[in-house]
Amino acid sequence: VRDLLKDYVNDDIWEEIKGSPKVHGYRNKMEFSFGDEVKDGPLALGMHKKNTFHDIVNITDCQIVDNDYNLIVKCALNIAQQMELPFYHKMRHEGYFRHLVVRRAESSGDILVNIVTTSQVEADLTKLRDALLELPLSGKIIGILHTTNDSLADWGHACKIEMLYGQDYFYEEILGLKFKISPFSFFQTNTLGAEVLYKTARDFVGETKDKVIFDLYSGTGTIAQMLAPVAKKVVGVEIVEAAKVNAELNGLDNCEFIAGDVLKVVDELEDKPDFIVLDPPRDGIHPKAIQKIIDFGVEQMVYISCKPTSLARDLEVFEAAGYKVKRATAVDQFPNTVHIESMVLLQKDNI
Repeated sequence: VRDLLKDYVNDDIWEEIKGSPKVHGYRNKMEFSFGDEVKDGPLALGMHKKNTFHDIVNITDCQIVDNDYNLIVKCALNIAQQMELPFYHKMRHEGYFRHLVVRRAESSGDILVNIVTTSQVEADLTKLRDALLELPLSGKIIGILHTTNDSLADWGHACKIEMLYGQDYFYEEILGLKFKISPFSFFQTNTLGAEVLYKTARDFVGETKDKVIFDLYSGTGTIAQMLAPVAKKVVGVEIVEAAKVNAELNGLDNCEFIAGDVLKVVDELEDKPDFIVLDPPRDGIHPKAIQKIIDFGVEQMVYISCKPTSLARDLEVFEAAGYKVKRATAVDQFPNTVHIESMVLLQKDNI
């Protein structure tokens, strides 16, 4: 990270990397794919083999999730093999089984299981549902969903969502705040690591009294709600609408959330921000959106990034507009992988 950002971050302002409270079993969401390990081999359920588009590696003892995930995957594969239905072949656009998505609440152990298929086969998933519910898990399955996805993309618009069991959400707690998590909510994948990340963000933001803060790419609104009690007002922008529900859950009335693409929504915002927090997707900020963000003319911004190369690209633009990095750190949100979360405090150079 230091090397990637060396043109924008002086060595003397780097702060110590912050570790994750858990280095094993920390992920709260996994998406497993149906496929085959070798061409025309038996049905597999697991992760994509590195550097290949098609091959799936069976998962039996994944170390970065709770063992409940391993038991669920093994059970789902076993029943799916018994059903003798084909996996969805991406090139031929034929087949039935696509994905198995598992989410687990760190605070309660509540689990949501989402079975994603096409509609090309009329199949009865009762046996799979019952087998999952009989598993000896340390947590508890509180919802099993069947999502039908016939789009070419892995996550196109779901044609249909059917509840096979229970409910389609659970609650997660982080830094004293409560969040309603659905199968499609964006939420940091390492809950305890996210607490470290957000505490760091709060420290980087600093004094917030009487300030209007924009939280762009706000996800479930965690950062916005964390800052709301000590700010005049927080405005969050994200494509999904989950944040509004969470703000109501936490009794915060000075949080406004706008559902929409940051690129389009920033033109419609009536408030003028005193501070901006940015936490964009892996690819960073859309080039046109960056200019609109710069045009707000705030003195300081905090930029959180899960892909340092995207951060480096965007920092070049911010620096050209007169911003300098004043603080920088990294937070290990993804232990035992090559990925890392990085964070910088940007300040207008004339301050």
